[in-house]
Amino acid sequence: MSVVEGVDGESASEPNASESNVPSSTEVLVVGPAGSRTEGTGGIGRYIAEQRRHLKGRVSLDVVDTAVRTPERPVEYLRTAAVLLSVWVGFLARRRPDIVHVHTSHSFSFYISAPYVLVAGLLWNRPVILHVHGSSFDTFLEDASPLAARFQQTVFGACTAVVALSDHWRDVLATRVPPERIVVVPNAVDPDEYDPDPAADPPHLVFVSNHIERKGIVEVTEAVDELQDSGLRFRATIAGSGPLSGHAEAVAEAHDAVDYAGFVSEERKRGLLGEGSVYVLPTSAEGLPIAVLEAMAGANAIVSTDVGGIPSIVDESNGALVAPGDVRGLTDALEELLSDPERTERMGRASRRRIEESYAWPDVVDELLSLYARALSDAEGANDDSAANDDGSADPDGAGVGVET
Repeated sequence: MSVVEGVDGESASEPNASESNVPSSTEVLVVGPAGSRTEGTGGIGRYIAEQRRHLKGRVSLDVVDTAVRTPERPVEYLRTAAVLLSVWVGFLARRRPDIVHVHTSHSFSFYISAPYVLVAGLLWNRPVILHVHGSSFDTFLEDASPLAARFQQTVFGACTAVVALSDHWRDVLATRVPPERIVVVPNAVDPDEYDPDPAADPPHLVFVSNHIERKGIVEVTEAVDELQDSGLRFRATIAGSGPLSGHAEAVAEAHDAVDYAGFVSEERKRGLLGEGSVYVLPTSAEGLPIAVLEAMAGANAIVSTDVGGIPSIVDESNGALVAPGDVRGLTDALEELLSDPERTERMGRASRRRIEESYAWPDVVDELLSLYARALSDAEGANDDSAANDDGSADPDGAGVGVET
């Protein structure tokens, strides 16, 4: 169980029974891009699906899906607006839950999420948990105009708690959010879904991600090409799809030991990560990538970049970090691990242990339940104080309401 910052501003370690004792009848409404109407789910969608699965029977949980397809033509903007309006009307008409848990990211995602936060927190007077994901939330805050910054503060001010994915992201959010409201709850995976083989022979390098510039697919293929030409003994599998998939196709055509798998199912992805020795993700921006946690569950050594929350899960004991865009540094780091299978195997086992000890869903569910319990308790206390002041039984200045002094 990782240490989290409590809603009351004090550190809180593993919750005790009373902290996580949330009645199973507690109604939690999750709002976010679950992806039920779109192809694929993305990182937040996968999180919501796992959150729903692991909280089943612990609380009464329902989902408002705010996911929409990215518009590419003018007519699609109208369709997107119609979908968002329909979801919004359904949200307003529904039974008011006990807690509203909103998942958001930067830019468009934040502005889609904001009305749900404001209505639930200010109009419905319900505890609101705002769960911040997104690879570029730091620049979203830094680049905000004065008007946008005030709006961001208003949205954060309507929340009972704001969830950060790591200590790094807690520090980023503290520029807009009172520190006592920030709670660190990391992403999680289910290690039982992975069957690792950290002693693969020859070592197996795996990349599974979208083939876009931010994920570093170009850097990966350049490094793999150079290492194959050097005669280093290893095999590589590049999976995923996107506008830059041509780089993966080219390096696979050039080398027999390199396989381009294209888009893979979740089941095949877990299989690949279980077969892998080294997982590589030279990304230029991330929150706390579930892909890296999944690779760690598959007992891979990790070669990634020192961005976002990645340094909180990858260090010299289970991998190596390089600067984004540094192809030379990436190539050298991969060569060092792939040429030393015994060290790579030790790192892979360390990755797996780290997941089992701190990033497995059962532990994170306990943290979420503890957060819900504290949010409900705070809301009840606030309501009791309000009622006491309204009926004159208590007054912060020491004088009864309606009594002249």
